[in-house]
Parts: sequence; structure tokens; C-alpha cells
Amino acid sequence: MIHTVGIVAEYNPFHTGHIYQIQETKKKTGAGLFIAVMSGNFVQRGEPACIDKYSRAKAALSSGIDVVLELPYIYCIQSASAFAHGAVTILKQAGVDAISFGSECGDLENLKEIADTPVNPDHLHMSLKQGMSFPKAYSLLTSEMMPNDILAVCYLKELQNSGIEPVLIPRTTNYLDETADGPVASAMAIRRMLKDLHDVSAYTPMAEQLAKAHVPSMEQMWPYLRLFLLTAPREYLASLFLFSEGIENHLAACAAQYADWNLFLNAAVTPRYTASRIRRTLLQVLTQTTKAEVSKLPPLDYIHVLGFNEKGQKWLHDCRKKEMHIASRFADIPYPYRTMEYRASLAYASFFEEQQRRDLLKQEIGGAQRVTLSSEG
Repeated sequence: MIHTVGIVAEYNPFHTGHIYQIQETKKKTGAGLFIAVMSGNFVQRGEPACIDKYSRAKAALSSGIDVVLELPYIYCIQSASAFAHGAVTILKQAGVDAISFGSECGDLENLKEIADTPVNPDHLHMSLKQGMSFPKAYSLLTSEMMPNDILAVCYLKELQNSGIEPVLIPRTTNYLDETADGPVASAMAIRRMLKDLHDVSAYTPMAEQLAKAHVPSMEQMWPYLRLFLLTAPREYLASLFLFSEGIENHLAACAAQYADWNLFLNAAVTPRYTASRIRRTLLQVLTQTTKAEVSKLPPLDYIHVLGFNEKGQKWLHDCRKKEMHIASRFADIPYPYRTMEYRASLAYASFFEEQQRRDLLKQEIGGAQRVTLSSEG
């Protein structure tokens, strides 16, 4: 019997496709409680979220999610396997019965077969290009795997021997679609439409809020990032998290040539370094996150609550009786994680004008939000 379902999401922004996933999961499982583990103010693509995490959490809580938990920064900005590990670790602590995720291929058995192999999911693209294939999964593996399928494999690896049931919901759009076609648009398409000042009200309940918001981009920070790459000692760059394989030399060389962010990024992309990998690496410059401090992080044994509705509040109350480590306030987050999260908040807030910057930082330490739905009175 499935009572509680977990969903790993970024909600960047929350849109009609996410509502579809929640509704379809409820039909499949009959679950009464939905818990989302959501990326904070930076997302796995290595970019600032298009709108702050509390606004995204509120939209989710108004559309079928009961509790929103934050995926710590250090997991948000890593490759698929680390991203999945952090999220599933949190959902295991939350005691969910099932985890729902989207998939482009829609074939759970194929994805399970791949998850059972020893291959590193982060290297699936490269493995497939080198001709690797697996029995019964040939039809999937002979084509390039899409991002949500790779994440699905990572979730399934993390769920092995856990007793948590995977619930697959076929995607109605491609994650990489940059245009809207039909009632559901991908988050990428919505972000592109926002950039082009198009109306997105048909695709997201956050449309009015997004229309008024400043959408941050890495391009804003390029002058600072470029200066840092060109002036910081190479040994210091090499000490930052995700700087490996001599990438600091490669990025510095490209930075010396290009004053334009997009030209720099295009030049920096190689078969070894994807655009996402480069953006994630540069985020460590913004947050000054070092390999040494990451290596000393304690096990992830807490859940940080961003928001909840009435049903979620009751769940949280019951969880406290079980002595679950719940961080409803920022000060409740274990110190090593808290210091890293605050630097991430400082970095994100720096994309905005001073008053909004202050408001975002105040919100960070203000604690979880309760969202009251109209049916709650």
C-alpha cells in the first residue's frame, strides 16, 4: 500500500507538466501525501534558478505537493548520480513508500536493466557512443539517452534493496525542447519564452510572478568569473570543488580569449567537458566551495523544510515524534552544510538589486513557509 510518494524536482519553473506528473502519480498509486525534494537556488544545469526556491516551493504546494524539502547545494550542482544520491537519501529519511519520476523512454523494465549493470550512469552518453549495449535494453541503448532517463537510472540504482517502489510517468515533452507545442511545455522552453518576453500563462501557474521577476543568468556574472579565472593562482583554482583534470588551465585559456559569455562557453565545450559541467564548475568560483570542505561534510542525516500545507504540517508533526532530524529553521541545518548553503544564498542574491538581495537573504534565514489552500479556509 502506497501512502506517501516522493518526487525529485527542480521546478525551474513549476509548470503544467509537473502538475500532470502529480496527477498521474496519484492515479497510479492512490497516495495521500506528496513530498518533493527540490533543488535550491542553483540547479543541476549549473545555473541560477529562474526564480527563487521559496517561490517555486509555494507554487508546488499550491498544486498538489504537501511538503517541499530542499536538496542541499552540494548535491544540486553535481552530476546525475550525486544528484540522485542526495535526493533519494532525503526521501529515504522521510520514509516514503514510492518515488515518482519522469522518463522519455517510458520503459521501466529497460531502465531497471541498465540500473542493474555496473556502468556509471554519468558516463552513459560516452559508453553508448563507444558501442556499449545491454541485453533486452538494445532498443533504448542504441539511441542517445535523454536526461530524465539517465536520472531515472540513477534513482533506480539508489533504490535497490530499499523497499521503495519506483513509479514511472512517461514525459509528454522532451526535456531539451526549446519550443512549446501543445498544452505542456518543457521548463527549458518556458525559460526561453521568458527570455524572449513571450506570454507563458498557458504553461505555468507562476506566469504572473515570472513576468515581474528578474531572471538571473550566468552571463551576468561572467565579468567577475573571467577576472577570477585570469587572476587567481592556478593552485587555488585547482583546490575548488569540481576543478579537476586540469580544467582550470582550459577555462583560463578560454577566458583570456573571450569577453562574451556565450562565446566563452562554446569555446570551452569539448568532448570531455559538457556545457553543464563547465557551468557547474564555475559555480564553485561564485560560492568559493573547496574540495577540502566537501570532503569533511558529515553524512546527510537531516531534511530541510522549505514549505508545507496543512496536510504536510500534520506529517511533520508526526515525524517529530519519531525523532527525525527536521530542519524547519535555517539555524537547524548542521553547521558544515549551513555555511555552504549560506554562501550559495549570498551568491544567488548577488544576481539581484540591493533590496531584493536583502529580502532573499532574510527569507533564507526566516524558515519554512506554510501555504494555506483555499479549501483549508
